[in-house]
Amino acid sequence: MSVLQVKDLSASYRKNKVLRSVNFQVEQGSLTSIVGPNGAGKSTLLKVMLELHPKLSGNVSFFGSTLAKTKTRVGYVPQRGSVDWDFPTNALDVVMMGLYGRVGWLKWPKKSHKDQAMASLEQMGMADYANRQISQLSGGQQQRVFLARALVQDADLYFMDEPLAGVDAATERAIMTTLHDLKLSGKTVMVVHHDLQTVEDYFDHVLLLNGTVVAHGKTEEVFTKDNVYRTYGGSLRWMKEA
Repeated sequence: MSVLQVKDLSASYRKNKVLRSVNFQVEQGSLTSIVGPNGAGKSTLLKVMLELHPKLSGNVSFFGSTLAKTKTRVGYVPQRGSVDWDFPTNALDVVMMGLYGRVGWLKWPKKSHKDQAMASLEQMGMADYANRQISQLSGGQQQRVFLARALVQDADLYFMDEPLAGVDAATERAIMTTLHDLKLSGKTVMVVHHDLQTVEDYFDHVLLLNGTVVAHGKTEEVFTKDNVYRTYGGSLRWMKEA
């Protein structure tokens, strides 16, 4: 079943057209990497689909409907660098923010909500840091907390913008284990990813993007030397040649 369908999506950023007639659809239970060079429009694609950045044209369908009608089924983890980590709050409060859709902005969370947040922190190995100010956490710990906030939403479709960027090896393993567990439970995950050497090991689908979709499909079929050269303009040394 298609959980996401993108048709003729175009968008600009600072007067430059960064997305041109983007078309693809994503099936349920897939773990997809979005790969492309710097400036290819990867982060912009996520923001436009989630209506965080305006589109020029095109349509995006979530579960056969609009984002407004399916918002509770969609989770998003932005780039860590886009977050104000000096904001005076602790790790548990950050995760609790993922429950606001259920709790309501003007209502006090119940004990059951706190228990759910703690369970998500535990899943990411961060339960012991629940009361730690987020500014006091390492980059990898902050990323785990942000992922826990997404997990507590119990969404069906997740978008993650470079969750592995700048994290330590242990955090990378923890994040990928969590993403594979989500896939095995029938969830769908799309991840902006920068490390070409791990695409085949980590993801079962890949979307190669450079302003428009160069190729999209199962990793073993799409992640080829020719497609990677087409995506990066032939300027990238193919890692399998080593």
